[in-house]
Amino acid sequence: MKNIWIAVVACLGFSSLSEALACTGLLVGKKASTDGSVMISYAADSYSLYGELYRWPTAVWPAGATLEIKEWDTGKPLGRIAQVRETYAVVGNMNEHQVAITESTFGGRPELVDTTGIMDYGSLIYVALQRSKTAREAIKIMTDLVAEYGYYSSGESFSIADKNEAWIMEMIGKGVGNKGAVWVAIRIPDDCISAHANQSRIQQIPFDDKENCVYSPDVVSFAREKGYFKGKDKDFSFTKAYCPYDFSGLRACEARVWSFFNKYNKDMGKYIELAKGDVNAEPMPLYIKPDRKLSVSDVQNMMRDHYEGTELDMTKDAGAGPFKAPIRFRPLSYKVDGQSYVNERPIATPQSGFVIVPQLRNWLPDAIGGILWFAVDDANTSVFTPLYCSINASPECYRQGNGSMMEFSWTSAFWVRNWVANMVYYRYNQMIGDVRKVQSELEGKYQALLPAIDKAAQELYASDPKEAVKFLTWYSTTTADESVERWKRLGEFLIVKYSDGVVRKEKEGRFLDNGYGLGAFPDSPGYSEEFYKEIVKSAGERLKVK
Repeated sequence: MKNIWIAVVACLGFSSLSEALACTGLLVGKKASTDGSVMISYAADSYSLYGELYRWPTAVWPAGATLEIKEWDTGKPLGRIAQVRETYAVVGNMNEHQVAITESTFGGRPELVDTTGIMDYGSLIYVALQRSKTAREAIKIMTDLVAEYGYYSSGESFSIADKNEAWIMEMIGKGVGNKGAVWVAIRIPDDCISAHANQSRIQQIPFDDKENCVYSPDVVSFAREKGYFKGKDKDFSFTKAYCPYDFSGLRACEARVWSFFNKYNKDMGKYIELAKGDVNAEPMPLYIKPDRKLSVSDVQNMMRDHYEGTELDMTKDAGAGPFKAPIRFRPLSYKVDGQSYVNERPIATPQSGFVIVPQLRNWLPDAIGGILWFAVDDANTSVFTPLYCSINASPECYRQGNGSMMEFSWTSAFWVRNWVANMVYYRYNQMIGDVRKVQSELEGKYQALLPAIDKAAQELYASDPKEAVKFLTWYSTTTADESVERWKRLGEFLIVKYSDGVVRKEKEGRFLDNGYGLGAFPDSPGYSEEFYKEIVKSAGERLKVK
């Protein structure tokens, strides 16, 4: 779809595993990170989402100005709201004041969707980013907007962060004829990590902790009125009232949260039955303390997760094919002899339009402190490039109009990443090492250069903030565009090395010859013994040597 500024197609969760459950968000408090930054992440997953980056510039509006609101999923006009006097610059899902907001849709009770509301979840995000300087201010703006204009979308989880704090807010409408929404927002402790992935996660609400929890005044009474809850306030669970567990909400959604928690806390194994879909299992906490602090690279790599090393590891069954691919093409569920089965739905998925890791740093000026680590397509086979939140132009490779879902472009990061990814999917365990090598080369270089870029920008900022922004724009755009050229060379290398089922010999990226000016004779690795056994099991007599 096309929107005026940022094309972010909705990430919808569904109650049926046959649909594409989408969007994962991770959160890291500043004392849980290695450098003191606040981090969140977001995988914008949709087969109709083209990976592009756009921005809102700062603007001053005349008195009486209004803003048209269009549904983010479809572009359908929903109404108009009053515009504020000044709006802030936004790059992707981060604004110039280091406020970042992302989402995942949990849906919840369908009767609570208000089709007469004006504010859909996508508009809430991007209007709030244009108007807020802190996470707390963003929460108030979002909740005031739905109270005044009504909430159009289904149930939603939001990550809302600034350079000091990270919050999760969950919101659901109240149905046609009952304007507004019920909601609760809880601050993630600084030394903790959290996540959400298309399943409501807030259970009990700490009503007395006014510093770290805010909520709509009718969040409990409305549930009682609708018959969703009976009991004392202290026993109220937002999840149980507004988005009760079912198998798909756990196996395809909450399991992604479990995988993140399990990676960084040795005690999370006890929740494996919940992750596997047991609705009677003990719920996981909203947040946990990690066993060690997380770096930006840790969060980026978590967005590449396929449950590796766990009971849900996607490389361990026949669905992985002969090359052990952790990829399962849609649909997510299927039947064999009348029995229903599922494919796992991990954090990393082929249909991502873009994946981001906003990094928010309070020890630097906002123009320098906020970095949007941006990747397009499947994070597992892509690379994150740094975009400072103050940049005033988009890289060519992420520019709107450079290709589309229906038009390939060799200068589009989205299509070049897709080109490489779709080679790798079919020879996965042979090719993925070559991809990891280039990922590490590029992302390692960006991390190593970061202190020098920050320092140079600070020196410029002290005398001329505009020159600092100009410098950061040059660095961000140049780095992104150069990454696409490097990825093209990776694709060319993979085609030569792995064409026609063989593996050509190479050393340090250079192909070897046979000593007479011709290519060295390639290896033919064939398939694994395990896969040959499966072939014999299904067609042994026909293939037997006699």
